[in-house]
Amino acid sequence: MSGHEEDDFAPSATPGYKPSAAKTVDEYASLDAEDESLARWKASLGILPGAAAPAAAGPRVTVLTLELVSPTLPAGKKLHLDLQDKNQLDAVKQNPITIKEGVEYNVRITFKVNHSIISGVRYMQVVKRAGIKVDKMEQMLGSYGPHPKGEAYTKNFDPEESPSGMLARSGSYNVRSRVVDDDGEVYADWEWCFKLGKEW
Repeated sequence: MSGHEEDDFAPSATPGYKPSAAKTVDEYASLDAEDESLARWKASLGILPGAAAPAAAGPRVTVLTLELVSPTLPAGKKLHLDLQDKNQLDAVKQNPITIKEGVEYNVRITFKVNHSIISGVRYMQVVKRAGIKVDKMEQMLGSYGPHPKGEAYTKNFDPEESPSGMLARSGSYNVRSRVVDDDGEVYADWEWCFKLGKEW
């Protein structure tokens, strides 16, 4: 990826906010044990006093799926990408997903936190058409710990409205999606394509 493309993924900064140093699950578990509100926050992340931390092997986060959700989708139709299936990702670049023009939809991802706490994590996507950036979305995921039962988390992002008109319908749009934290650590990075149509 060129330096210019990397600039597209520069996260917005919050004035005065400085990310704290990463901590292990054990460090979080013992942190301010007498603080009741902090104990509730830690419990929401699956950090329980005395619980064994998962082994720190492999990626910290595995992004499993990306889905486009809309109340206008016909019954039974799903726009779902398995991000672990390289063949499906390659196929969607050749045969882009069709999004109905002028409708509200939102992006939904599912992901697993494999070990350690993640915080300041955001989903970003840059949409280009004919190599020119036409849209950028940046949404916070929040903070998560490994799910006690190893289950995946689901995050729905804010609704967007798809463009409409004959010009919008001509050609396809290339999307680069990324899950990244405040320290710049990239947890997932993938590409996909869509086109706009009169129907889903």
